[in-house]
Amino acid sequence: MKRVVAVSGGVDSVVLLDMLAAEGVDIVVAHFDHGIRPDSAADARFVKALAARYGVEYIGKREELGADASEELARERRYAFLHEVAQKHHAKLVTAHHLDDLIETIALNMRRGTRWRGLRVMSDERIERPLLKRTKSELIAYALETRLEWVEDETNLEDRYQRNRVRRLAAPLPEAAKRQLCELWHKQGRLKTEIGKEIKEKHFPIKNRYFMIMIEPEVARELLYECVLRECGVSLLGRQLSDMLYGIRLGRPGTRWQIGQGVEMTVFKRMWSVQVHAKMLE
Repeated sequence: MKRVVAVSGGVDSVVLLDMLAAEGVDIVVAHFDHGIRPDSAADARFVKALAARYGVEYIGKREELGADASEELARERRYAFLHEVAQKHHAKLVTAHHLDDLIETIALNMRRGTRWRGLRVMSDERIERPLLKRTKSELIAYALETRLEWVEDETNLEDRYQRNRVRRLAAPLPEAAKRQLCELWHKQGRLKTEIGKEIKEKHFPIKNRYFMIMIEPEVARELLYECVLRECGVSLLGRQLSDMLYGIRLGRPGTRWQIGQGVEMTVFKRMWSVQVHAKMLE
């Protein structure tokens, strides 16, 4: 199967490209220029030349997000482009996320306050991440050994980005601790799959208000999460799940509740229902 490789020009993605090319993988190089840095166009030119050196197709896109663009906006626009390229080529998207990225993302979610599902990061099945078991130092060692060239993104050193601040705190973590966290991450993924399978197979009466009143709140929130994800394709936050459960348990029949992320719940005498409004998601 063809692979669309997200290449920023940094050491991680350059190493990924080199490894996949050495394996003879059918590759398309995709690069998104967000326009946040004045010199970002130079990175695009570097990646385009790199793709030519490997003899693979290059697809790039530039958007003028501006210097004040948030990390979240840049990420959303980048992935929208990458998924579009992968879909167009009927290919699997591959990114260069490594073990240190995994640890940093878990730490970020913990700082923001997350339920246990928020710690199961990088779980999008549309994306392959073959470097997750490798540390940043291992990738740099590989790049130096094979004499690869890459570019450095100066924004990785700026304190205005929360990930950069977290990165400096997580960097001194012993490698053994990082490996242990990685194993726990895999274990959590298996647990998440088992919970989803159990809910699907048991056919719990989730839409029954009496049933939701009688069970433990944490169990109820898990059921609500799976229900909304299946019916609306929306992953609700912990606070939103709690608000939803409150409405199911105490809401008057006929009332509607705006849960968030475009999800609206209607409470009836014995049952409840949810729907997502496209306009609210725009």
